[in-house]
Amino acid sequence: MPVITNIGDLKRIYARRVPKMFYDYTESGSWTEQTFRENTTDFDKIRLRQRVAVDMAGRSTASQMIGQDVSMPVALAPVGLTGMQCADGEIKAARAAEAFGVPFTLSTMSINSIEDVAEATTKPFWFQLYTMRDEDYVRRLIERAKAARCSALVITLDLQILGQRHKDLKNGLSAPPKLTPKTIANLMTKWSWGLEMLGAKRRHFGNIVGHVEGISDASSLGAWTAEQFDPSLDWGKIEKLKDMWGGKVILKGILDEEDARMAAKVGADAITVSNHGGRQLDGALSSIRMLPRIMDAVGDQVEVHLDSGIRSGQDVLKALALGASGTMIGRAFVYGLGAMGQQGVTRALEVIHKELDTSMALCGEKAVTNLGRHNLLVPEDFTGRWA
Repeated sequence: MPVITNIGDLKRIYARRVPKMFYDYTESGSWTEQTFRENTTDFDKIRLRQRVAVDMAGRSTASQMIGQDVSMPVALAPVGLTGMQCADGEIKAARAAEAFGVPFTLSTMSINSIEDVAEATTKPFWFQLYTMRDEDYVRRLIERAKAARCSALVITLDLQILGQRHKDLKNGLSAPPKLTPKTIANLMTKWSWGLEMLGAKRRHFGNIVGHVEGISDASSLGAWTAEQFDPSLDWGKIEKLKDMWGGKVILKGILDEEDARMAAKVGADAITVSNHGGRQLDGALSSIRMLPRIMDAVGDQVEVHLDSGIRSGQDVLKALALGASGTMIGRAFVYGLGAMGQQGVTRALEVIHKELDTSMALCGEKAVTNLGRHNLLVPEDFTGRWA
């Protein structure tokens, strides 16, 4: 068993084990990938204030996200195709999150269905919704999430149209993989992944196949999804979805102060500052750069979470110190899942927790809820207030 000391260790194992198209799906952005890269590198520009001679006994990373107790303010973000990174990947990630005491968010574009995950877990999880043109399907999807006792609806706002993702296009990304000569050659080097996938509960989009009329296989599914994302999504539709759900709502994909104010106005319980991991609008600012501006705009009106770019517990600390109440990790847990299954997700959470706890102590804080801008040294031009 290799010694795992950081998320990078899991990423290296993940890269060796998972087929290229699914590795590239995770480890890529849109267009030139500028925003994808800056999501992580911009964290490095923020420095921590070391403090000494402070009583560090009895530290706690416990907090709350949308009123839910969490062992640390980190949720597993919604990631599509998670069940292609590892057999029954959504189930394994959900179980790891539940055992660790943090929220798991199931994507609309998951391989395991809402019902699969609900059957395999004992506590409510969050469900992420993509709005589709087929309003009847969306309504039924919400009802299914209610029936599964999901505790929050995470509505993604930044995928009305699909960003230009060059690697996915070149790889012919699909679930299950299309057996081209190129794909077969790569799969032959990933035999352990293939053996596990033979026993997987599902190998297609479980929330769609069998739930939409005429969708029965990969070919019909591809044609349907290509035209289903709803370009007409607006704040009026968001209010209708919120009313339809009737519970806690998180609006994900906020990257502008005005949008943050509108999200607060329509009554979101929380917003997630996110640029879809750099997979939508390349050239947008990183999430961590936009966080201070959004906190200044709405920090006292709505709970704010930070997504995109987090690879360590120190990244979590920096987001919390800049005002976020919680964070989401996507790639970091996927690396663990692809590397070592459920155990790998647990290890990713352990690494982040250890880094958060240790760094918090060395910054002179005993409680994660006490973190603030006083713990940071931030460059004067960090927020990039361009005209």
